[in-house]
Amino acid sequence: MMTSLINRIKTSIEADFHSILDQKEEKNPIAHLNHYVRECEKEVENAGKLIERQSMLKGEFERELHKARMNVEKRARQADLAKVAGEEELYEYAKQDQLQYEERADWLSNSMDEASKELTKLEQKYEKMKHKLKDLTIKRMKLMGKENSLRAHHKMDAVLNQSQLDESFHRFEEIQNYIEKLEDKMNRQFHMSTNDAKLLSLEKNAKRHESDSNS
Repeated sequence: MMTSLINRIKTSIEADFHSILDQKEEKNPIAHLNHYVRECEKEVENAGKLIERQSMLKGEFERELHKARMNVEKRARQADLAKVAGEEELYEYAKQDQLQYEERADWLSNSMDEASKELTKLEQKYEKMKHKLKDLTIKRMKLMGKENSLRAHHKMDAVLNQSQLDESFHRFEEIQNYIEKLEDKMNRQFHMSTNDAKLLSLEKNAKRHESDSNS
């Protein structure tokens, strides 16, 4: 049952997290990915607790096995003493108890071996889970880096585009000012040429009147 749970946890971590990003309804893939990573971290933490329990169980088997073997040796010594003393009833009691402890020791030894093998398998899978989680975390960092880069490029492009607009607008203002200055200059020149023409005409008229008067 414990192995089955570990397998389910391991499978959930090994799932292709890129499928999360393909969900069209998800507006913020990074936030969703962060949530997914947190869930995986909880699963790894739970797996670690299960391994701790399995290790404690193995320790209990070891302690009980040690006690059973100590009792086997104890009853064997007592049986020998009872036999030498001619205490047949005590001898039979000690031998019977010795057999029971031996059977218990055999059962505990087998159980401890199974618990030890199971613990080894769980620890191996647990290590794989941690590596998968680490890989997922690194992929998340890479994705976050890409997103950050895209955001930065977008903001910088916006600033650059605005600068270009400002530059274009400033250039337009320069051209407009130049045209206005040129127009003003032309007007002044036209005004000056007009006045010169008028003055020239007055001079001609004055000379003509002077000539008529002399004749």
